[in-house]
Amino acid sequence: MFLMKFFLLAFFSLYPFLQVKASTPKSVTCTRTEYREEYIPGTKSSPGYVRNYEIDVEIPCGGEKAKNIDDNDCSEGSVIGGLLGAGIALSSSRGKDRFWAVPAGGTAGALIGCQVDGG
Repeated sequence: MFLMKFFLLAFFSLYPFLQVKASTPKSVTCTRTEYREEYIPGTKSSPGYVRNYEIDVEIPCGGEKAKNIDDNDCSEGSVIGGLLGAGIALSSSRGKDRFWAVPAGGTAGALIGCQVDGG
């Protein structure tokens, strides 16, 4: 019996104990204080007034606004599309038509190039 207790004591002394960390659950709620006004209508004998108060409103945590930012830049596509559009308009037009065809082709090419680039 003594030998069994000795082996159990030796076994559990060599076995690393798990640390038990007691903590409260981590539920985070983010709030924002909003200012509100409410008009209370009155009568002839009792005039109306404005009641103002503040309430706490729950909002999503973690910067949801940062995820909605559209930072696509289509400048490269606009430049390349504008040059290609102007070049195509220059090569396909003759005489006095080049006066309006090159800027129109450049503008159309820039718009198409921006959409192709992801803007």
